[in-house]
Amino acid sequence: MKIAVASANPAKIRAVQDALMQVFSGETLQCSGQSTASGVSAQPMTSEETLQGALNRLQAVAAAAPGADYYVALEAGLDGDCSFAWIAISHQGRISKTRSASLPLPPAALMAIQQGEELGDVMDRMFAQHNVKQQGGAIAMLTNHVLTRAGVYQQAIILAMIPFIQPQLFTQQA
Repeated sequence: MKIAVASANPAKIRAVQDALMQVFSGETLQCSGQSTASGVSAQPMTSEETLQGALNRLQAVAAAAPGADYYVALEAGLDGDCSFAWIAISHQGRISKTRSASLPLPPAALMAIQQGEELGDVMDRMFAQHNVKQQGGAIAMLTNHVLTRAGVYQQAIILAMIPFIQPQLFTQQA
């Protein structure tokens, strides 16, 4: 089964692969990432902008990697004083989407983001790290590594798969 992920970020690709390996246990998965443009700001500041970024990435990866069985896009952004991600999955022309868990951000991080910085860069500086966003993410830093970005994304990816796991429950009825 071919899975195309709308990202070259190893943490996102790993999250998709690990989640779908749970959904499709026993299946052989070919999970590949493709860098795509979100068409929104580098740091989306609202749920609506974040969702639009995920949907734009989903459309871009489908155009760039035709023939995949599933297309998956993840877009992280802000909603008030919290960070979260929208997950969008396309299969056979149908789209399902869910939000990940939200994590509260420290006031200093919010202020830096409102001044134009990206969350990953802010976390790098706050925790004296390098490239946090391709590792455990802000989630790992803020939870002392109890949770990771990939782990939180996996849960949301599995939830976004529900219409494809239980398609009989999601058919249009007159």
